[in-house]
Amino acid sequence: MTLTRKHIFRYIPYVFIVLAIGVVTWWFLYNPVKSLSLAEPGLDNRTVDPARASETVCIGEFFEYFGDVASIPGTRWPRFRGADLDNISKERIPLIDSWGASGPKILWKLELGEGHAAPAVYDGKLYLLDYNETLKRDALRCLSLETGEELWRRSYSVHLKRNHGLSRTVPAVTENYVVTIGPRCQVMCVERKTGDLLWGIDLEKEYGVEVPFWYTGQCPLISDDTAIIAVGGSSLMIGVDCRSGNIAWKTPNPNGWKMSHASVMPMTFKGKKMYLYPAIGGVCGISADGPDRGDILWENQEFSPSVIAPSPVVLDKGRIFLTAGYGYGGAVMQLKEQQGKFSTEIIQKYKPTEGLASEQQTPIYYNGHLLAIMPKDAGGLRNQFVSFHPDDCRKVLMKSGKTERFGLGPYIIADGKIFILNDDGEMTIAKLSTSKFTVLDQAQIIDGQDSWGPIAITGGYLLMRDSKQLVCIDIKAD
Repeated sequence: MTLTRKHIFRYIPYVFIVLAIGVVTWWFLYNPVKSLSLAEPGLDNRTVDPARASETVCIGEFFEYFGDVASIPGTRWPRFRGADLDNISKERIPLIDSWGASGPKILWKLELGEGHAAPAVYDGKLYLLDYNETLKRDALRCLSLETGEELWRRSYSVHLKRNHGLSRTVPAVTENYVVTIGPRCQVMCVERKTGDLLWGIDLEKEYGVEVPFWYTGQCPLISDDTAIIAVGGSSLMIGVDCRSGNIAWKTPNPNGWKMSHASVMPMTFKGKKMYLYPAIGGVCGISADGPDRGDILWENQEFSPSVIAPSPVVLDKGRIFLTAGYGYGGAVMQLKEQQGKFSTEIIQKYKPTEGLASEQQTPIYYNGHLLAIMPKDAGGLRNQFVSFHPDDCRKVLMKSGKTERFGLGPYIIADGKIFILNDDGEMTIAKLSTSKFTVLDQAQIIDGQDSWGPIAITGGYLLMRDSKQLVCIDIKAD
């Protein structure tokens, strides 16, 4: 049979129908995490490396002093997500609404080892965990907030290989102490003002910890001069006295749960203080006070992704928001108490195409609403900045729109505005609202890539980074 042009045109619609069916079928069957396997060696450069297997890490062995500067009392962003762990600046310093005709006022830039680690700030001094690839050392660097001048450095030798960045945690800082967790789970505590070494714990050696995918993302927590560390090895969690380094308490790990990339978050429910942690294996609440301190109050294995970076978000009425990337989605957990006993129930659970989710950044809970950047596998909402109410995390209330997408970058609330950083170093200033997204101004701060490290704001200074550079911007209003 000879095909004429008329025959060809007749079959074209059927060809398109077959192609459309194929695309839709692929969309529903595609699994973005099928190639991930926690048990398979070599995926995160942590196994069977002879240099690492025989290595003894002498935590804090090197110290360099360069000078000092006067303190700036009140300039504080002392840990991951700030003093209240909510990523909202409470300072009453008026900040800019736009970058102005001359553009961003960049005060200083600093070259860093590759990674996503962000700084903490205490009284005008900046504390940052970095990695020196030439010397192969984790390094806690103390800098001047105003000038970026390095004041001192406490470091130690440890073997790392590039793996989508190296350092990626934020130190915890108090008046007296700085606690860090390095990429390979070395915990270090020093005197804040002097950098004097107090103690170190190698979780990999002492607790048999399996280093997470893409190295450690957990940021330490200090509570009442006790460092709170989620271990996921022979212990699930530990509390360490910051002055002495003595173990104050240990939580057993009967289920063999492993360390995730998320950080420990405190919560108080029905008068009981506890620490929340989403491990690889399940979510738990650990007693934070009283005679049962360190005991497991509750566990839930219904939310158990294979990779998790965002930390839990404490909501009202005993609710907890949980999310993870790579196709997993989000969930709302309800905590219950009866006669001193705690239990949990997942009251919402869904895929990223169905409701609020986040791949890397921890959402912000503001004015009764959850604010976040949707993951890349969220369908039409991918990479948009959104608002949801926790009563129904399947119903979007605000979205930035198709022209305003932000990748995996961080965001922070300050002075009635939202500062959002995209992957390539462009900063957006938006009006703070849970119902309408309004861009006030945008500017390219640095021509970088993988600008994923958390933002810090204090004293009218904004600190941001890409994979290799830290930048300080003056954002005080004239």
